[in-house]
Amino acid sequence: MTITIGMITIDTADPRRLADFWTKALGTTVKHDWGEFLVLAPPAEGGPQLGLQRVDDPTPGKNRVHIDAHVPDRVAEVARLVALGATEVGEHTVPGLTWTVLADPDGNQFCVGQSDGTEEP
Repeated sequence: MTITIGMITIDTADPRRLADFWTKALGTTVKHDWGEFLVLAPPAEGGPQLGLQRVDDPTPGKNRVHIDAHVPDRVAEVARLVALGATEVGEHTVPGLTWTVLADPDGNQFCVGQSDGTEEP
C-alpha cells in the first residue's frame, strides 16, 4: 500500500482571513467552507489541497510542519507574496537550491525555493 498526501492543514484563529491570503498566493479558490474548517482547491499545477482549521489557541512559535513551494523565479514570487501580506523571515542556500522562508499573515512559516539547475533538490 502507498500513502499519498491529500491535504495539508493549518491551524488558525480566523480561517476565512487566512483563506484570502492562500487563495491569492496559490491562485486557487475555496472548495468547501464549513465555517470552522475551509478546504482550498488544489492549484491547477497540482499538489495537495490546503485546509484551514479554526482553533482557539494556535501553537505559538515556529510551526513544526511547513509548506515548501518551488518556483522558476524565486525573487519575483517572494515579492508577490510579500505584497499579499507575507513577511520575509530569512534566506538559505545549499548547492543547487536557494529558498526564502516567509510567514503568512498568521505567522505560519513556509518556503519558496528555486533550483539553479545543477542538482535536484
